[in-house]
Amino acid sequence: MMAYDDELLVFGGSASPVLTESICRHLGIKAGRGEVLQFSDGNLFVKVGENVRGRHVYLVQSTVFPANDHFMELLFWIDALKRASAASVTVIMPYFSYAKGDKKDEPRVSIRARVCAQSMEAAGADRVVTLDLHAPQIQGFFQVPVDDLYGLPVLVTAIRDEGVKDLVVVSPDAGFAKKARLFARALDAPLAIADKERVDHSEAARVIDLIGDVSGRHALIVDDFTITAGTLAEVAECLMERGARSVRAAVSHGVFTGKAMHRLDDSPIETLWITDTVENQPVEFSAKVRVASVAPLFAEAIARIHNRESLSVLFDGV
Repeated sequence: MMAYDDELLVFGGSASPVLTESICRHLGIKAGRGEVLQFSDGNLFVKVGENVRGRHVYLVQSTVFPANDHFMELLFWIDALKRASAASVTVIMPYFSYAKGDKKDEPRVSIRARVCAQSMEAAGADRVVTLDLHAPQIQGFFQVPVDDLYGLPVLVTAIRDEGVKDLVVVSPDAGFAKKARLFARALDAPLAIADKERVDHSEAARVIDLIGDVSGRHALIVDDFTITAGTLAEVAECLMERGARSVRAAVSHGVFTGKAMHRLDDSPIETLWITDTVENQPVEFSAKVRVASVAPLFAEAIARIHNRESLSVLFDGV
């Protein structure tokens, strides 16, 4: 059991109850009591069921399914905890759905991730811990400290346990190439990059070309998230056409909507590893999906923050 300078209080929002319980088991504590109600008109009600006066509190909440409701709930949790005189509120946000809105890439659009960051700070968040932000520069949208943990060690361990040899790591686009290179280095494998084009907001993309040699190797596509599994399936088809012996994939956030599982089942992908940052997907998982838990990673981060220790050890080897 971990030791702390003072008693830990970890609460979970309605988007992350299972992960919260798992984190608390690793910390050797019980999850904090609270209540979330949704009224018939859609309004949310949040009530803290513990004495938090003068305490350093940790709140676990992903923001998806439905994204808007769970983000608003997160703000209400922060406000309720601060109004109950919590000394600080550290938001543990395993998956930040609005991180995709990280730039003004066309006229008259909102930079949604920045709006969310400012809202969290206005509600009273003192620190944010998340995992594999869609763009690392989003940390700069916040005035409070942000720790962007990596799912790579968790996923790499799961991949190594599979015992697949002759791997080639594949980035699904140039934007993820830097992180894909970290996977390649950790797995002692070469890197290939798919050249992908996205022309609209339909969540569909088209693979134009592949940079690198995958012939005769077992390909591993890596990415930060997948929603429709469309890109994974299309890249997988391209890899098989280029002579790959097999295709697997690993993504940090398995968001999954609509026909994602059908697309995955119909694709050449043999196994898709994800983490448990999202736990309320509206689809039943394919037999190809395997889940690796990030609960130990977040538990270690919470314990280190609580005891005023460095988090740098969590990035060793990354």
